Amino acid sequence: MKNKMSYGDDYKTLPLTTIGNGVTIQVCEDVFQYTNAFVNVFFIGHSNVGDYVVVDAGVPGGAKDIIEAAQSIYGTKKPKAILLTHGHFDHVGSIIELIDYWQVQVYAHPLELPYLTGKERYPEPDPSVEGGLLAKISSLFPNEPIQIIEHVSALPEGEVPFLESFQWIHTPGHTPGHVSFFREHDRCLLVGDAFTTVRQDQLYETIVQKQEVNGPPRYFTTDWNEAEKSIVNLQKLEPLVAVTGHGVPVSGEELTSGLIALIANFKEVYKPDYGRYVE
Repeated sequence: MKNKMSYGDDYKTLPLTTIGNGVTIQVCEDVFQYTNAFVNVFFIGHSNVGDYVVVDAGVPGGAKDIIEAAQSIYGTKKPKAILLTHGHFDHVGSIIELIDYWQVQVYAHPLELPYLTGKERYPEPDPSVEGGLLAKISSLFPNEPIQIIEHVSALPEGEVPFLESFQWIHTPGHTPGHVSFFREHDRCLLVGDAFTTVRQDQLYETIVQKQEVNGPPRYFTTDWNEAEKSIVNLQKLEPLVAVTGHGVPVSGEELTSGLIALIANFKEVYKPDYGRYVE
């Protein structure tokens, strides 16, 4: 008997949005960022060719908008796959509806599979962590595992399905199996939540999308030492443009100097002073 796909019992639509909600930005010639409420979904593929993949799956209740955003670029063509940076609720919130509509396979790091197959739940979000209002209300965020066991596979070692020019990079810290995606020829980096370009724990900064190269979302990050190492490894790639799970695209000197400052001041500024997962 087939396993029925399901979300956790705590999955729900949240009354949180940003000024970027519903906006699609062309970041590179074949990379598009679509903001679904307060999180970004990415489409990779030339609009005039039609073959493309989707990276991450938005918030609960966001499937219709994500499908319409894809259709505005690629018409009725279905994506080849959905790639996940990780499995937190705001990155897989509409994945079951998208799987049903597009009939596609999902790929994630092996260490994320327990959270995507109903076997294990992430550590609880931390409302006690140093930060703003979003951190304080993070206990309300969905956290139970989803179950898509028959539709998800491990990312193959050394390659990204349907994207020969990209590589995936294990960037743990925010979650154990978090990954980012990088392309050498134009140094385009899809970060996920390894770092962000907005102070994601602060409500006002999140709503207005105030740009700042920042650390990963504080309330869900459970290993700050690994998070710091992942940012250092991404900076070594010398990206020229970066898109993140939360915030606006950043490029050029703004990205370069932002990453240098993030690494130089990580322990003093960007790593919280206290919290459940802070040493």
